[in-house]
Amino acid sequence: MANIKSQIKRNRQNEKRRLRNRAVRSELRTREQAALAAAGSESEAEAIRQTIKRIDKAAAKGVIHKNTAARKKSRLMARMKDTSDS
Repeated sequence: MANIKSQIKRNRQNEKRRLRNRAVRSELRTREQAALAAAGSESEAEAIRQTIKRIDKAAAKGVIHKNTAARKKSRLMARMKDTSDS
């Protein structure tokens, strides 16, 4: 445990951020699964829109890197295209 006041505060802040970031990442996985489950249905477009919106928000907040966000969106769209073709 830290003895320095500023480090004690920094530890509290880091823990809050860690929990917030974990929740955001978890939501991203949930949204991706929901979008893939909605493939081929009438709610497909809305599911994709919501997923991409959350990915962009996470990248803007710094939870994930912008290249990671781009990769996730690209892979999602490729998988949606594959499922709609077959």
